[in-house]
Amino acid sequence: MTQTDIDRTPTAEEAGAAFGALRVEIGKAVVGNDNAIMYLVLALLCRGHVLLEGVPGVAKTLLVRALAAALDLETARVQFTPDLMPGDVTGSQIYDPHSAEFTFRQGPVFTNLLLADEINRTPPKTQSALLESMEERQVSVDGQPRPLPDPFVVIATQNPIEQEGTYPLPEAQLDRFLFKVDIPLPSRDDEFRILQRHAAGFDPRDLAASGLRPVAGPAHITAARTAVAQVTISPEVLAYTVDICRATRSSPAVQHGASTRGATALMAASRALAWLNGRGFVTPDDVKFVATTVLRHRLHLKPEAELDGVTTEGVMSSLLLAVPVPV
Repeated sequence: MTQTDIDRTPTAEEAGAAFGALRVEIGKAVVGNDNAIMYLVLALLCRGHVLLEGVPGVAKTLLVRALAAALDLETARVQFTPDLMPGDVTGSQIYDPHSAEFTFRQGPVFTNLLLADEINRTPPKTQSALLESMEERQVSVDGQPRPLPDPFVVIATQNPIEQEGTYPLPEAQLDRFLFKVDIPLPSRDDEFRILQRHAAGFDPRDLAASGLRPVAGPAHITAARTAVAQVTISPEVLAYTVDICRATRSSPAVQHGASTRGATALMAASRALAWLNGRGFVTPDDVKFVATTVLRHRLHLKPEAELDGVTTEGVMSSLLLAVPVPV
C-alpha cells in the first residue's frame, strides 16, 4: 500500500479490507494470539484502551510493536518504573533562559498509540496523570488543557504473578480500559512455530526485516469508526446487554458489579465486532463473545468469594449461561 492509499479518504469497504489486512500483517511477527490481535483491532474501532496481562516472555510488547508497525500512526513507548514522575508521561513546563519564559515540552503521551509497559510498576500519582489522558483525551498542565492527537489509544501491559514493587491499578483506572486481555502461554504447536521462526533468523527487534509494513492509517480508522456507528442494535439485543450488566451487580460473589460505563462499552464492542464480521447489525452472539473481556476487570469480588477460589471469569461464565438470550 502506497502513502497515497493510506492518506486518501477510503470507503467503508476499503476500510474493512484494511482492517482485515491489519490482522494478517500482525501475524507476520506474532504466532498465535489471534484473540488478542482481534481485541486490539476492536479497540481501535471503539476509541478504547486495552490492558494486556500475561507472564513475562509471552510477546505482549511484541504484539503492540507489531500493531504499531502495521499502522501508519505515531507511536511511543513508556517503561513504567517506581521513580517515573507524571511529567515524564504528560510533559512539563521548561524554563528557557534565552527568552526568560516557560515553554511546554510534550511528553510521550502526545502520540496516537501509547505502549504503557508494566503499568502497575508506577505509583498512583503517575497513574492518575495517565487517567486524564485516557478519559478526556487531553493533558492539563498549569490549569491549561492540551488536547491529544486523534486517534489516541493506550495499550498497557502488566505481569499478574509478580507483586513486589507493583502498585495495583485503582478501580477508576481499570474502568477506563475497554478490554482486559489475557495473553496465555502458547500451545505446543505455536511454541514450535515460534522456535522455527527464530531458528530461521527472525529478529523481534527488527520487524521491518520480517516484512511488516503499514496497511492502514488514520483515514482508514476514521472511515471504519463511521461505518461502525451505522451498525444497528435491536431493542431486544440492547435489553440483553443491559441484563448481562445488571446480573453482575446481583451476583452473590460480586461486591461491585459493572457500571453503566461497562454497559456502554459492551454495546460499543459488540457493534465493532459485528462490523468486523461483515454485518450491519448486532446479534446476541456478538454481545456474548465480547462480554467477559469487556466486563471481568470491572467486577470486584467479595473477599470470601476470592478465598473460595472464585474468579471473575468464572462469574461471567455462569452469568452468561443464566441470562436469557433473546430469540
